[in-house]
Amino acid sequence: VRGKYIFFISFHVYLIGTDGDNIIACRLLLTEFVSVFLRCSHVMNELLETERAYVEELLCVLEGYAAEMDNPAMAHLIPSTLLSKKVVLFGNMSEIYQFHKRTFLKELEAYTDCPELVGRCFLERMKDLQIYEAYCQNKPRSESLWRQCSDCAFFQECQKKLEHKLGLDSYLLKPVQRITKYQLLLKELLKYSKGCDGCDDLQEALSSILGILKAVNDSMHLIAITGYEGNLSELGRLLMQGSFSVWTEHKKGHAKVKDLARFKPMQRHLFLHQKALLFCKRREENGEGYEKAPSYSFKHSLSMSAVGFTENAKGDNKKFEIWCNSRDEVFIVQAPTTEIKTAWVTEIRKVLTQQLKACRGIVNTQSPTSFFAFLLLCLLHNIPAFNCSYCFRCQSAEELRLCFPESQQQQHLHLPQVSV
Repeated sequence: VRGKYIFFISFHVYLIGTDGDNIIACRLLLTEFVSVFLRCSHVMNELLETERAYVEELLCVLEGYAAEMDNPAMAHLIPSTLLSKKVVLFGNMSEIYQFHKRTFLKELEAYTDCPELVGRCFLERMKDLQIYEAYCQNKPRSESLWRQCSDCAFFQECQKKLEHKLGLDSYLLKPVQRITKYQLLLKELLKYSKGCDGCDDLQEALSSILGILKAVNDSMHLIAITGYEGNLSELGRLLMQGSFSVWTEHKKGHAKVKDLARFKPMQRHLFLHQKALLFCKRREENGEGYEKAPSYSFKHSLSMSAVGFTENAKGDNKKFEIWCNSRDEVFIVQAPTTEIKTAWVTEIRKVLTQQLKACRGIVNTQSPTSFFAFLLLCLLHNIPAFNCSYCFRCQSAEELRLCFPESQQQQHLHLPQVSV
């Protein structure tokens, strides 16, 4: 940036005495550049000043509250509900403090004179910044504990010693506010650094921070699911989550049940994982703060290795259909907007395509069972298969239907699923 500044000054001096219009234009250009440079520097100063203040605040909380919980002189002030609950109350705040104090603050300060390049610092430490996910996941438990003990003499005494106007709960919120603040500052730096060498790094850093915030938000919803008997971590990465209207159609059963299902949608919150799609019912929000966060009752799940879907349901461009192998039960899903529907359909197709690619890599074409299972998987998902060794021409789901008569397809509908 300084190099550019000197360049424009030199350019201005060179044009003096040659052309009046050029001098005016150059002065305007120089003024604009200096204005942008100062704004960029101002954002960088704000980043550094708030980072230093943040580190001090974390230290203050850890020394003034967390450490005092181990102080024998303060033991008589600690209520029984708070005993041995330091980890619940403070989460991994100590880990966050050590990272910022020892590493991140120093590295940010190295970019004081070149704020447009600070995106590199964020990119290099993006994996470290993921520690905020654990802190945010613990926040509902922390806030619940705080509400039980907020009026106790221990907290009042600690606050008095620290001479804080705000209670501990305000300081426990600081890490959540900080990780959110980064994306706002990066947006500002990006706005004033267009065309600079570090512009691409700033954009990538912003995208990565937004990715962390999404992961934090998703994890907050995941930990609120109750009633699921399995291990959610075994379902793979959470790709998308959101609320939808859902109708259920059953091939078997009384016609009245099917008709009622068409007109009475259920409100469901869907969680799309790499290996499963979960249907949950959102419960009423109670309490305050993080206790007001939604909770979900598990209702149903579909294994992504056994689903098929129709991208466009009749009558509404916000709907799509998804079902398991036999289509005995079809879920008609209506998104709030066409954009959300398109995003979900795209992500579901990605998951199914990745499964088929993995399947192509492991399927044994010499084994009729695994081979037919693979072809039926392609047919089910309506995704093109590779050239089949039996007819040498199958390129699409439609051609698979031509190659394999209905009677032959039905023979293999209940083959064991191909593991992917």
